[in-house]
Amino acid sequence: MQPTPRTIPSRSAKRAQYDDETIYSILDEALFCTVSCVINGQPFSIPTAFARYENVLYLHGSVGSHFIREIEKGIPVCITVMLTDALVVAKSAFHHSVNYRSVVLFSTAEKVEEYEQKAEVLKWVTEKMVPDSWDYLRPMTQSEVKKTTVLGFKIEEASAKIRTGMPIDDEEDQSLPIWSGLIPLRSGRATPIADDLSKNVPLPAHLSHL
Repeated sequence: MQPTPRTIPSRSAKRAQYDDETIYSILDEALFCTVSCVINGQPFSIPTAFARYENVLYLHGSVGSHFIREIEKGIPVCITVMLTDALVVAKSAFHHSVNYRSVVLFSTAEKVEEYEQKAEVLKWVTEKMVPDSWDYLRPMTQSEVKKTTVLGFKIEEASAKIRTGMPIDDEEDQSLPIWSGLIPLRSGRATPIADDLSKNVPLPAHLSHL
């Protein structure tokens, strides 16, 4: 997609990328995004789960949510995602940094009204959070779907920004006997823990290989 004044970073613009493949890959790996907007002069920033299908980012919320009811009107929103890969430890605190992959997206909501499409989006979000779980779970009822608002945001004005590599120390600091390098950050799914109601329920296959 083409850069716009809003998607060109004010610093380290060379780290920005605008191709769909890079932006989509970051969105697909991230489990949560943050949706920011201004409502009646008050800024709001809400973290939430989401899923992407083709060039649309989908999120959901209760039909009674004030935040959802406001953004479904089509007010401008900024959606952000950040994945952290490593702490970058330099020889001076000034040059400490983070290796990361992020996306900034500007869009407006389009409410999904059709029942079957709403249910499909809820399946996408569920499968992203817990892969292969949709068919295992008790089917969602019509009432539950109706109580949920589903919003889609076209991914047409967005950019990714990525930092990789080692610290960049000042030349005069490079010979200092101070350790510098990377501290990798790892996130992943650990062994599931059953609640009291599932102590005697076998762990399903889709959870055993997390």
